[in-house]
Amino acid sequence: MHRSPIYRKPLHRKLLLGAVTSALFAGAALAQTPSPEGAKVYFIAPIDGAEVSSPVTVRFGLSGMGVAPAGIEKAKTGHHHLIIDQKLEDYSAPIPSDEHHKHFGGGQTETTIELEPGKHTLQLILGDQNHIPHNPPVESDVISITVK
Repeated sequence: MHRSPIYRKPLHRKLLLGAVTSALFAGAALAQTPSPEGAKVYFIAPIDGAEVSSPVTVRFGLSGMGVAPAGIEKAKTGHHHLIIDQKLEDYSAPIPSDEHHKHFGGGQTETTIELEPGKHTLQLILGDQNHIPHNPPVESDVISITVK
């Protein structure tokens, strides 16, 4: 059986697979999942203006939608993302994953985070199966807390 040269070398296969995956992911970034009217995400704890000690326990609330892990496509569901000391720049792309953008793709509704002493802002944003905010976005108010 004769194969084209692209299939003979493992590196070429990896590059081809990477290119196809990137193209598919880029296409997915353009499609936002609709959110149901009245859906809300909010902080159960801490409350806006709270003085807390680190580590900080953060509890997420959600109404009008359900929680589903990342990668699971199910209508009227999503998973939580915690934005720390930042604002989300692009609501049509997957939410970044770094020290300012925490993902809870396992469907978690609570976390404990270490924060330096001082004032911090927190916001919750629900993401769909691909970590993309819904349309319209299901996001909490930005709250401020002070870590002692």
